[in-house]
Amino acid sequence: MLQDEQECVHMSMFLEHIESAGHTCVLRDTQDFKSPVDVAALVTQEPSFDAALAIHLYKGGRLLLGSKAPFGIIFGGTDVNEDVKDEKKRMVMEQVLKEARFAVAFCHKLKEEAEVFWLSQSSKICIQPQGVETKVAPGFSWSDFLRSTGVSAAGEDDLHVFLLVCGLRRVKDPLYLVEAFSEWHSEDPSVVLIIIGPEIDPVFTREVEANVERAKGVFLAPERSQEELHAALKRSFALVNSSISEGMSAAILEAMDLEVPVVARDIPGNSAIVRHEDTGLLFSTPQDFINVSKRLLGDRPLLERVVKNGKRYVEECHSSAKERIAYQRLVQLLH
Repeated sequence: MLQDEQECVHMSMFLEHIESAGHTCVLRDTQDFKSPVDVAALVTQEPSFDAALAIHLYKGGRLLLGSKAPFGIIFGGTDVNEDVKDEKKRMVMEQVLKEARFAVAFCHKLKEEAEVFWLSQSSKICIQPQGVETKVAPGFSWSDFLRSTGVSAAGEDDLHVFLLVCGLRRVKDPLYLVEAFSEWHSEDPSVVLIIIGPEIDPVFTREVEANVERAKGVFLAPERSQEELHAALKRSFALVNSSISEGMSAAILEAMDLEVPVVARDIPGNSAIVRHEDTGLLFSTPQDFINVSKRLLGDRPLLERVVKNGKRYVEECHSSAKERIAYQRLVQLLH
């Protein structure tokens, strides 16, 4: 199983689904391989691999081209939102789709966008919403978490923490709201924004650090384990997503499952799962974000409605149990 570094948690879930059916899986990072030759050597070693599964048509799928092992592919938002803009990458992804036994899109919108470029391969693209499993770390200290980010834990019960969960790379646009939020914090010191996630792009990470250091009420938290992240999310006032593009944000789904309000940028990947004023709130500009966030703070019925409906949506549409059955069925196509 090949996965990009930031997709590790999601791929681990897929691995559990497949292993529960009696298969043995090996999870590898795409950065471990320079070319398809390296992967070919891996899958033919003894004991040999019977099949492969990868996330992202380009990042993972390109390494499986010409592989002797049959493979399936899982679309990432980067595939249809970013990589298709590059003609060379688009041609590689088309070849990956032709060789794949199946491809998985997390939603109808993602499949429709893929069909714009690869309509001839539409029949092998199936839709399986991403499943959600949340686990909160026992013994998690909210006060210690706040202190580790630089937020004073004094008066923590009066704080309204907006948590922006993302890998530090430009497509996630973590700096989009920093200036507007800093101005809001100057007016209302009870609101703070904490950006948390792994360092993906070292150069961009330095840019984020520099901007956050100058901003008031905005903090950068070191990466945490998934269970610790869920615990921090559970204690936050709202989950924020400011991405330029998304396939399907796991953080949004996890927040809904944990009954935390979602405030997300109005882009296709987000609006596919966040219905404005129903399962969350959408914004189009930094000032729009401030406006809807203030509404959330002052409108208790609205807050309760989006939390209740978000939880129900995840339970109905993003069942981990249903996802398990779907992937076990798909893996049979690789035999």
